[in-house]
Amino acid sequence: MNSPDPRPLYTRATEQFAALVATVRPEQLTGPTPCAEFDVRALLGHVVGGSRRIAVVGEGGDGLAVAPVADGVADDGWAAAYEEVRTRVLRAWAGDERMAATVRVPWGEVPGSAALSGYVMELVTHTWDLNEALGRPLALDAELAEFSLANARRVLAEPERDAQVPFGSARPVPEGAGAYERLAAWLGRRPLSRA
Repeated sequence: MNSPDPRPLYTRATEQFAALVATVRPEQLTGPTPCAEFDVRALLGHVVGGSRRIAVVGEGGDGLAVAPVADGVADDGWAAAYEEVRTRVLRAWAGDERMAATVRVPWGEVPGSAALSGYVMELVTHTWDLNEALGRPLALDAELAEFSLANARRVLAEPERDAQVPFGSARPVPEGAGAYERLAAWLGRRPLSRA
């Protein structure tokens, strides 16, 4: 089965995250997120750092040599920092050659298309984390969550996970839950209001 080209979805995911980052106020940076190890500032640093990593991979470099966290960003500089790195990622992955090439990412050596699909899942999940942390200021793109959930179920097929997996065990979701709620639950998260 051929997977869809993840680049258009990644582009949309970056646009969605950029719109959300633009709403962050400095006083919100120390607030909690559903990703328990991160407050808002740490989550932003993680996303910017991870985006730098996949940019380097797309450019043909060793992404694992890139720090996974962005430090030193001013409280009012997160939107600009993300815009800069998102532009770099989109440029790095614009050509077709990286999509079929084997690349090295934190979870192993995979085709570029699989690596970028994984980063769609990560970015979409962290977009939900940030949206929850900020009180849900944006209506999120459900198609991105459906793609990410399908990918998550493929690469994390077992609902029970140990400490070696960077996601918690799957949680139950209420009947009729939306795509983001199902994605978050599959990755072991719960809305802050239920935490």
